[in-house]
Amino acid sequence: MRIYISVDMEGVTGLVDADDVQPGGRDYERGRLMMAEDVNAAVRGAVAAGATDITVNDAHGPMRNLLPESLHPAARLIRGRPKQMGMLEGLAPEHDAMICVGYHSRAGALGVLSHSFMGHEIEDMWLDGRPVGEIGLAHATAAAIGVPVTVLTGDDCACTEMTEWDASVTTVAVKCARDRFTAELRPAEEARAAIEEAVAAGLSTPLKAPVVATAPSTLTVRWQSASVASTLLGIPGVTSADTRTVQAQGTLPSLYRLFGVWMRVAASLTNQPPYC
Repeated sequence: MRIYISVDMEGVTGLVDADDVQPGGRDYERGRLMMAEDVNAAVRGAVAAGATDITVNDAHGPMRNLLPESLHPAARLIRGRPKQMGMLEGLAPEHDAMICVGYHSRAGALGVLSHSFMGHEIEDMWLDGRPVGEIGLAHATAAAIGVPVTVLTGDDCACTEMTEWDASVTTVAVKCARDRFTAELRPAEEARAAIEEAVAAGLSTPLKAPVVATAPSTLTVRWQSASVASTLLGIPGVTSADTRTVQAQGTLPSLYRLFGVWMRVAASLTNQPPYC
């Protein structure tokens, strides 16, 4: 059984603030170790379920957060950037299941460190008219590749967001949001035991192939900056809905890859810190 784990950082056990998840933050070094422990709990669960091949993709920020020596020896790590598929780099039809560790809710939600991909630079996103963030877009893209998402970990808001997309996904809330930078924390050992148990159970049940949409999808993004939207219109196929909102049609996962190009363009124009 081949398992793919995409690991973000904002939804990791114990982390609540930018200083926990940004390089240079006063608690970042501790945060990256907490990140590794959540990942390792998921890896242990996958091994217990019989996984023989486990790929972990460091999907947060600089994508160099996980220290290779801190990772469970049963897993191989994809580390660094740029990555053409970003948070889903390395995901392939050969994978039997995908696990999302440390994910967070979308921009506008009152979840811990909530945002959609680029902090305040992205105000809103829609996939086929439906509000979407990193959770929904990752789920839809994985489905298009043919890989079911089986488990997601994060705060309670992230878990709710995942359930709204696909109620069959097992979720593990490692903290409960009190505000965007405040949470009631689940004890670390308890949270990691829950992650390990959920992954082992989720992978031990028959895995169902996802329903793959054949029609093109429309991705719409509203940016904080009209300059970003204006510049993106230079990319073939990108159209404007208003001065700050652009959209494009295409099939996933190609549309996901195109969105990665949009983010690199936006980063070159704005270079703003992700949380403010």
